Amino acid sequence: MAKTMTKQMKSNGASGTLAPWLGIAVIVILADQLTKIAIAKVFAYGEGRVITPFFNLVLVYNKGAAFSFLAAAGGWQRWAFTALGVVAALVIGYLLKRHAGQRMFCTALSLILGGALGNVLDRLMYGHVIDFLDFHLGRSHWPAFNVADSAICVGAALLVFDELRRVRGSR
Repeated sequence: MAKTMTKQMKSNGASGTLAPWLGIAVIVILADQLTKIAIAKVFAYGEGRVITPFFNLVLVYNKGAAFSFLAAAGGWQRWAFTALGVVAALVIGYLLKRHAGQRMFCTALSLILGGALGNVLDRLMYGHVIDFLDFHLGRSHWPAFNVADSAICVGAALLVFDELRRVRGSR
């Protein structure tokens, strides 16, 4: 009976701690910022290097959101996306605390948190997000992105997988 209660407390997050989840977010932020600093020191704006037939490194700035959404909006978007990132971080912090015992869910949220804060730091320091990963097929290019964006996408995919797993388990 005590084992069952302990297991339930862990799955509800009652006995969980934020430390491992915040640790993952900090690792994402550090990896993101270090790669951006390295690219900004080695490349001039717009400069690129071919790495493989389908992948380049190129230094570009994104003043908007995903896929340069609202990039030419006149400047207000910098503060709107910064505020959105901070609000998202606060909500994620609350969810991490509340569900600290759910490993996949919290791993996903931690990746999203680290990615969101990595891009918020760019907006605060530079007024734009530094992107540099450029995948393409022939002349068709995927919009350039960065480590923070990658962490957000992996986190989102893990959230979907976790929810599908949870729904299947309830049947």
